[in-house]
Amino acid sequence: MGYQDRGYYRSSAAFAPEWTAVGIVIWINVAIWLLNFIGAAGLLPVRFSLNDLGALRSDLPQHLPTHFWQLLTYGFLHDGPSLAHPHPSNPMHLLFNMLTLWFFGREAEAILGRAEFLRFYCLSIVLAGIAWVVAARLGGQGGSLVGASGGVMAVLALFIWYHPHETLLLWGVLPVPAWALGVLYLVFDLQGAASGGDRVAHTAHLAGATFGLLYAWRGWSLESLGRLPDWTARVRSRMRVVHPDDDDAGAGAREQAPASDEVDRILAKIGRSGESSLTPAERQTLAEASRRLRERSR
Repeated sequence: MGYQDRGYYRSSAAFAPEWTAVGIVIWINVAIWLLNFIGAAGLLPVRFSLNDLGALRSDLPQHLPTHFWQLLTYGFLHDGPSLAHPHPSNPMHLLFNMLTLWFFGREAEAILGRAEFLRFYCLSIVLAGIAWVVAARLGGQGGSLVGASGGVMAVLALFIWYHPHETLLLWGVLPVPAWALGVLYLVFDLQGAASGGDRVAHTAHLAGATFGLLYAWRGWSLESLGRLPDWTARVRSRMRVVHPDDDDAGAGAREQAPASDEVDRILAKIGRSGESSLTPAERQTLAEASRRLRERSR
């Protein structure tokens, strides 16, 4: 049976077009914005504000280990009413971030795979939030932060790394290469971070973009996060006792079994995170397995 005939390979390919990571993230952001608007505007029996609960506060270090969730939840919140200021919501903050994520995130997800993209996006939000808190503490600034811009900038940086000469329409009319758009954003955020005179979290933008570039440049993979028990199990599976009286056929079977297990693991990784997540050693293992399969079928 060929690798493409295995069950998980078929199911992952059929499932991906229906539920993309980018689509999931966009729907979550829109749903949270609407729920926050309804709750803070008093349209429900009980008034509440998700922004008050999940926004990242600059004094977060004083509230740890509680409120740690704010390092992630702030990235799924956008400008909206709070209980103290129930003003009408402006959807432009949400609209701009989600449109940017839609345009560039689909290509990034095609490169990383659905699961790896979600890990990459969420980690970029956390790192951008940490950078903003550190900058706010050092600068003696207060306030809170909402918005997906840190994650969106990481996605944009990843796209530019892989497609630097892709032609993009600036403001919808002016064609520019992707790398030029990246330079414009960089200059804008550097100037904004230096002046500190507006409400834009330039430090979070820069931190997200830096992580995206480092991730692409170094070829990182986040699949191993929290998977140490699985790694130790694979190591133990390779530690086998060999008896000297075993025949050659038995030895050959023992040699092929670990190889087959390794191929299954690599194919499962492709199904979860995409082919780009493979290491050079894993690509070599898959190529050798394919060569042996072709030789046996001759």
